Amino acid sequence: MHRWTDLADVPDGFGPSVVTLGNFDGVHRGHVGVLTRMVADARAVGAQAVAVTFSPHPQQVHRPAEAPPLLTGDADRLELLAETGLDAVLMLEYTLDFARQSPEQFVERYLVRALGARTVVVGRDVRFGWGNEGDLSTMVALGERYGFGVEVIEDVTPGDAAGEPPAGTAPAHLADPLRRRWSSTWVRELLEVGDVRQAARVLGRPHRVRGVVVHGDARGRELGFPTANLSPDAAGMVPADGVYAGWLRRTALPAGAADRVLPAAISIGTNPTFEGLNRRVEAYVLDRTDLDLYGEEVVLEIVERLRPTLRFDGVDALVAQMHDDVARVREVLVGVTDAP
Repeated sequence: MHRWTDLADVPDGFGPSVVTLGNFDGVHRGHVGVLTRMVADARAVGAQAVAVTFSPHPQQVHRPAEAPPLLTGDADRLELLAETGLDAVLMLEYTLDFARQSPEQFVERYLVRALGARTVVVGRDVRFGWGNEGDLSTMVALGERYGFGVEVIEDVTPGDAAGEPPAGTAPAHLADPLRRRWSSTWVRELLEVGDVRQAARVLGRPHRVRGVVVHGDARGRELGFPTANLSPDAAGMVPADGVYAGWLRRTALPAGAADRVLPAAISIGTNPTFEGLNRRVEAYVLDRTDLDLYGEEVVLEIVERLRPTLRFDGVDALVAQMHDDVARVREVLVGVTDAP
């Protein structure tokens, strides 16, 4: 898949293409359903399938105080988009200057002239151009002017997916999963309460957090459970505090390499037993005390929440619980056949 961040990256004469626009935060099942269908349609007419997306998220530029946490950073978003079969992603830097383009300027410059759009795939609520002046009717009118068709996609819900089992039981305040459309908002609500198993059903995969391993207090090593601490700027929304079962993936190692994907007990929280103040994400790789991961980028795939964060009366009680947590992680991951 081609990955472009500027119009200058797009080859001259590129196209014809089928293009869609979106933020694609999380690249959840709704996104994947639309994109894979779009790829098939593009193949059928001999066109390139292209997604146009933005970094940072527009809300982080226009309303940073109100912007929701992002489910995925750019690296994971591109990796997941590539898995849908897209031929290219144009990830544009979103700035206030970029946002000042009129709807027609944006369409003519990026979709028509650069990408040679034959079809533009949008949702009914599409908005684009300065002040979100452009909507579906605008896109249709511009298509007539510049010679591309507009395909409207409808919201995708769990009940729309052939063979998709019921999405599971969510807390009552999260709405009936059989009536709700797949959405990034739904995933965020689930992660806020630590329901990573249900979030994985919406995403179509376990939620992931990516970051560089940094030095911590070395307290885990002293207790016999050395942990890899992720840097505070790790990418991907951090779920509710607690202990989780999951996988640690070392991004520098090739697929299939030994020690690339490792089972892990993942702790999120402030470590209240030791009066911790800073919220941390750290992972203990089961049965391994020989790993030196400092400075490495790793991805944590978070499979299931085992328990909330607890304050223990002393080190002995904490260590006993950690042994129980590791045993539970083994039980959970035995049933997981699709490690990352």
